[in-house]
Amino acid sequence: MKLHSQFLRLYSKHGSKETIEITLEELAASLECTHRNAMILVSNMVNHGWISWTPRRGRGRRSLLQFLVQPDEIAVQSMMQAINRTDITRVFNEIRTHARSTTIHEHVQGWLLSYFGHHSEIRKDKQIDTLRIPIRQQLHTIDPLYTNLLVESFVASHLFDGLARRSSETHEILPHLAHAWEVDSSRKQWTFFLRKEVLFHTGRVMTAEDVVYTLERLVQTSRRTLYSFIFKQIKSVRAVHSNLVTIELKEPNELFLPFLCTSRAAIVPRDLEQLGDIKFGTNPIGTGPFKIAELNQNICSLEVFTPYFKGRAHLDRVEIVHVPLDMQHDSSEPLAPFHVIHNPPSSEGEAWSQIHSKTSVMKFLTCNTKKQGLLNDPVVRARILACILDDKEPTGGIASGSENENENENENENENENENMNVNVNDHADPISLQISTIPQYKQDADLVAQKLIRSGYSCMVKSTPLEEFKGPVRLESDLILFSLLRDQDEQLRLFDLYLTIAEHVQAHVRVDIENTLRAITQQSDSLARATLFTRIEEQLIREHQLCILHEKPVQTAYLPSVRGVTFNSQGWVDLRNIWFPFSEKEQR
Repeated sequence: MKLHSQFLRLYSKHGSKETIEITLEELAASLECTHRNAMILVSNMVNHGWISWTPRRGRGRRSLLQFLVQPDEIAVQSMMQAINRTDITRVFNEIRTHARSTTIHEHVQGWLLSYFGHHSEIRKDKQIDTLRIPIRQQLHTIDPLYTNLLVESFVASHLFDGLARRSSETHEILPHLAHAWEVDSSRKQWTFFLRKEVLFHTGRVMTAEDVVYTLERLVQTSRRTLYSFIFKQIKSVRAVHSNLVTIELKEPNELFLPFLCTSRAAIVPRDLEQLGDIKFGTNPIGTGPFKIAELNQNICSLEVFTPYFKGRAHLDRVEIVHVPLDMQHDSSEPLAPFHVIHNPPSSEGEAWSQIHSKTSVMKFLTCNTKKQGLLNDPVVRARILACILDDKEPTGGIASGSENENENENENENENENENMNVNVNDHADPISLQISTIPQYKQDADLVAQKLIRSGYSCMVKSTPLEEFKGPVRLESDLILFSLLRDQDEQLRLFDLYLTIAEHVQAHVRVDIENTLRAITQQSDSLARATLFTRIEEQLIREHQLCILHEKPVQTAYLPSVRGVTFNSQGWVDLRNIWFPFSEKEQR
């Protein structure tokens, strides 16, 4: 594979249809190696039929070099080897570095498109169906306790199961590993009746002890993880016998049962400690419809788990490959190899069917008023957020300090406030400095916000930190915090977690209101009533100029008509267990 890279390097500097003259010194400099190694590389390229080389002896004499193959052909060969060696990221970066035009990228991308999708082969008189899916984010862990990325949660949802699950159609909470449950009148004592003979991927039967271990592991973790506000309320977990578990909460919480439907609460084996957390994250063992065959930084291979308690999946194998490029494509030619595409371009064409999963992603900005400064003034915040939300070229900014400390609902005073919001920052000597905190995945959104503020006369910088670091105090050093909310079947859990986090960096009176409303939500058994209370928090944050919703986009999936059984999990991803493909016309002959 190194030889492919060196050919692309050489072609990027001397590529031509004509024979070129070159000295050994120039050749070694182009290949960034010694004279001896340069000649070894040239000899290998000649043996592969990639170049012709006519040496001319003597110091300073120019040898003849001719390229016999096009670089895109070598780039594709390199990518093929990279996939086999799980080294796609490095190879693609080399191609990107040495390619002189977009044609190589297009050729490589075209080959990748043919590599992904549905593939079928006959082994021992059996049809083996494989689905290859590209992802742009690397998988770091599949351990339900430590997953951070949606794609990690997507994989985990096919390896693990929870005590309960949500209906993909009605959002109703249904039995899963537990076939039934009861709760006492205090709403604190829960009893779960487990299914019998459910197997882990190792072949061991899941019991109540595994449920106890899973929930105690959540309670004991010191890491700040999603939904910790729920599982930290667990007072005790007890295995009454092999198929009966009781869970006692410290206080009633109507979000507890919805939490048990999430991948965070997926049941793991009690002998996990023998592997250790790190090894389990890359070699997980669950009860799900697929089991791990291979997992590294470039590829995750899943194999069907035939004894799955809800029935065997139709696919035999799923390969999820990390590809560090946008899988964009020409709208004039639909991508037949891609049978399932998440968030497809709008120009997919009529050959594709598109389905909406009722899931969307909302990007938002919050003001950090815990940090002492101008953002403690609501008028200041209002002006800043007005600049961000203005779709036109921003023309106004903010002066130092507030010009209207008393906000009320008088119409005339509101008009005066709007006028004050248009005071130009350039009228003042010192521009106001703002810092936006976010994570790498949202840096592009933060940069766009910063550009708007800069055009309005502010001084603005973006600080992007990894998610684990972002969860800590680092984000509280910034003035504005940019993040996202996934509106899926777990939306109320996500909102609760979000508003708890926002309460950490808002003014005291707003924090008290948020905490009181969240407390009321935990006591409310009706989902619609809880939704009303969540809306009340959002409206207050917007009214107080603490929250700015940037945009919200639906999550869609495009698929070819040949795909059958397209359904969604709670995050809006396709449920791979139900997908199947009919025989092609060629296979039916």
